[in-house]
Amino acid sequence: MSAQMLAVLAVAVLVAAFVQGSSGLGFALIVAPVAGFVDPGLVPVFVLASMIPLNLYVAWRERASLDLRGAGWITGARLAATPAGLALLWLIPERSLGLFVGVATVLAAVVSLTAPTFAPGRAAYVGAGAVTGLTETATGVGGPPLALVYQHRPPAELRSTVAACFLVGEVASLLLLFATGKAAPAELGQAALLLPAIAVGAWLSRLVHHRLDARRMRLFVLVFALVSGLVLMLGV
Repeated sequence: MSAQMLAVLAVAVLVAAFVQGSSGLGFALIVAPVAGFVDPGLVPVFVLASMIPLNLYVAWRERASLDLRGAGWITGARLAATPAGLALLWLIPERSLGLFVGVATVLAAVVSLTAPTFAPGRAAYVGAGAVTGLTETATGVGGPPLALVYQHRPPAELRSTVAACFLVGEVASLLLLFATGKAAPAELGQAALLLPAIAVGAWLSRLVHHRLDARRMRLFVLVFALVSGLVLMLGV
């Protein structure tokens, strides 16, 4: 990877860490399309590994607001669906993975933008967890289903619960990817190179997360995801 491409990726990671640290989602939606442009081989391992320290920080920062019941149902369904997400990686050729990321991103953004107001229950938690396990393992993008479930809950609850669910799911996905030979240690090194960018974005989010209107921030993230997903699809 050239220095210029690394710089582009670092900027995307910093912005994404700030957005997710502030609103509770958006990291993968921002980083996955950019990583797909820089090097399709970065998806999903780089995206998954980069999110772990950020979600660990956010979950700890707002642990008092964690929805344990919802997180339990989501995590159980997410872990059960992880093998199906791995199957997508075996079925979809690497050259087509960028297109798949773009399509998945656009569909997720459209669904999240148009969904009506509802009160989440067990079925919603399980459904969101299953879809997240499928798409995040295959593409690194899994936030929209969880954002959809928690979009009408207090911002701190959304941030902490989504972060906790992501954290468990990302570790499970990476372990499975390594166990089946779909990931290599060098890919973790690429994520480690950008830890400073993640740290800066997370620190900046600490300054504003309690002041922002999370609903407007989510709208911004999803619109960005829609545009970036379309660009990625057209560029493949």
